[in-house]
Amino acid sequence: MAQIIQRSRTPRPRANFNQDRLWAMLVILPTVVFLGIFVYGFIGQTFYTSLTDWGKDSAQALALDPIKRFIGFENYRELFTGFIDVRFRQDLVNTFWFTLFFILGCLGLGLFMAMLLDQSPRGESFFRTLFLFPMSLSFIVTGTIWRWLLQPQGGLNQLPTAVGLPQGQFGWLTSRESIWNFNWQDLPFFTGLAVALVLAYITWNAVQAGMRSRAIIAGVSSAILLVWAIYFGRGATWIYPFPEMHGFNFAFIGIIMAAVWQLSGYTMALYLAGLRSVPEELREAARVDGATEGQIYRRVILPLLAPITLSAIIILGHISLKIFDLIFAMAGADNATTDVPALLMYLTTFRANQFSKGAAIASVLLVLVALIIVPYLSNQLRREKR
Repeated sequence: MAQIIQRSRTPRPRANFNQDRLWAMLVILPTVVFLGIFVYGFIGQTFYTSLTDWGKDSAQALALDPIKRFIGFENYRELFTGFIDVRFRQDLVNTFWFTLFFILGCLGLGLFMAMLLDQSPRGESFFRTLFLFPMSLSFIVTGTIWRWLLQPQGGLNQLPTAVGLPQGQFGWLTSRESIWNFNWQDLPFFTGLAVALVLAYITWNAVQAGMRSRAIIAGVSSAILLVWAIYFGRGATWIYPFPEMHGFNFAFIGIIMAAVWQLSGYTMALYLAGLRSVPEELREAARVDGATEGQIYRRVILPLLAPITLSAIIILGHISLKIFDLIFAMAGADNATTDVPALLMYLTTFRANQFSKGAAIASVLLVLVALIIVPYLSNQLRREKR
């Protein structure tokens, strides 16, 4: 009996454990190798190409063994401050406005549809499928459909004639009118202001958490950056020597409508799952305390949906930054007023054969996407460790 007990207390041989780890590493090794080569290797190659002059000389662009000279960050300087690359700077502004209205539209419409379905109406399954259906389409199909709807001489402009009114004259995808114009020389001011506000938010959270040192560092940095932006950020001639106005073009309204139509069903599904997970006892307790339905949503349910909202913003944000096929199908590749960096990258690389500048645009897009994705992923990893 003593021998049996002694054997049961004997630790498991480490040979089996090491063998399991070896097999696990061998199984995932091909994936790691392929990721290293075809993802991170190509990212590195693209970034290196952006630091060369490949394509500056048209005779060398498509040569079998092109001569590529290292020029550092010259392509990036031209994109942000060069006289010829004004289209890229307008594309960045277009992306900002498209991202803002696209996210707000998807969140607002998706939450509204989720609240309607949360009341368990008749035919709920039918309407849920109906709202989700646009998400099953590709952006090419969506762009083709909405291009027909937004034709200047047809589609939505023809609707008023059904009730005897004159035909609409709005140039959905061809408009050249813009609003909210700002000077590109003021970019340091707006950038500094945005970063200062983020630092102020970090300061507030640090104060609430009792982290005094972090609050002092973030607060002082926010104040210094705000003062610099106000006194030195406006009219910065070191950014661009001449005033250069950019704004929101009305031609993007139709594209935003199409994008919201396709992806609002996705946010609806997220919000509906979140609403159904809220305990009914919590709502009843709020009603007993005298809260109205509006107050229940505003004070109880919406705060509980904050993690879902953040996840939706991250996903929709990276989709909007990489948008290409929807705009290509709706407005074409040569409509400068509806251009975005991804479309300009395609034109610069594969039409103009300026491979280094196209790689620079791709690298800028990668950085913009990383600014959204990396903080979110790091925050999620920290939560999982806790």
